[in-house]
Order: sequence, then structure tokens, then C-alpha cells
Amino acid sequence: QVQLVESGGGSVQAGGSLRLSCAASGGTYSRRYMGWFRQAPGKEREGVAAMGSAAYGLTTYADSVKGRFTISKDSAKNTLYLQMDSLKPEDTGMYYCAADNFPYGLTTSYHYWGQGTQVTVSS
Repeated sequence: QVQLVESGGGSVQAGGSLRLSCAASGGTYSRRYMGWFRQAPGKEREGVAAMGSAAYGLTTYADSVKGRFTISKDSAKNTLYLQMDSLKPEDTGMYYCAADNFPYGLTTSYHYWGQGTQVTVSS
């Protein structure tokens, strides 16, 4: 089975930076594709950044974070990262790591999810 554990969330002022980490274990094939999602109060969960095709190492980002966020991975450490720069108050929300054996991209159809880590950006 796949287990995902996020860390690195916290409170930061607008313009600041945070780096989220997602430690993954179990079922390597089942977590072939991974991504980051967030959910703000009163809003639906949305895709933030995702690893694309494993064959090509592609990445995809929501338009709202493009140029500010960077998704990366350290395969040796089984860890997925989300570097968040130039944070805005609208980036506030619970951030989740997700994994699946299908390239769902920024859709929320992933089978495995972490517990989430809170990110709060103040103006």
C-alpha cells in the first residue's frame, strides 16, 4: 500500500516562500504519477502542480501558480517537493500530496492522498 506524508506547511507573509515535502512509501508502481493539490475553505480541491508522463519527466502547473511554484522529486529519497515562492494570500489552504498509477495530472482522481499540510499566507 502507498503512504504519503506531507510536511513543510506553515504561516508566511505575502511574498514569502515555503517548501513542502511529501514522503512516499510502498507500492512504487501505484505512485508512478504524483501531484500537489490544495483546498481553501469553501472551495473545491484543485490541482496545483503535477508530475506528467513518467517517461518524459514532464510537469504541469495551474495557471495561478505558474512561474511561482516548482514541483520536483528526489527518487532516491522517495520524496516529492513543492517549492512555493512569491506566495499570495489566495494561496492559503490545505495542501495535499496525491499519487496514482495513472497520469491524472491536475485532476482530483488520484487514488492515494496524504493527510495534508496547512499553508497560510497573510497580507
